[in-house]
Amino acid sequence: MTDPISIALKRLPHGEGLPPPAYASAGAAGMDVVSAEEAKLAPGARAAIATGFAMAIPAGYEVQVRPRSGLALKHGVTCLNTPGTIDSDYRGEVKVILANLGNEDFVIARGDRIAQLVPAPVQRAVLDEVDTLDDTVRGAGGFGSTGR
Repeated sequence: MTDPISIALKRLPHGEGLPPPAYASAGAAGMDVVSAEEAKLAPGARAAIATGFAMAIPAGYEVQVRPRSGLALKHGVTCLNTPGTIDSDYRGEVKVILANLGNEDFVIARGDRIAQLVPAPVQRAVLDEVDTLDDTVRGAGGFGSTGR
């Protein structure tokens, strides 16, 4: 296990009284994050749900926003743009884009766990434009081509 990084968390006025993102168990990879608002998602609907906080993520890191497996399995509710990325230079409120893929309305209460946050290192790249690429056995096959 690597040493934890320090992320500054700023509580916004509408987030007062809510728990900060936190690990639910010693082995949890993600920190549970709760809703700072009430909302109702109809089947097929999506919304950006407020969390009531902003963060200052250290340079060289991102925080990924991921779905909660229980919401996905039990209710068909997931995060769109998964994993979502919170960049190190973003200082606005963290919001979670939820989508209801289920068949019934999904009601979110203030304080409900809606997603998980996973800090991760970022590897930057330099792109070198070339005329040809090296050959591989797979070649240009994609979208299930290796599952034959």
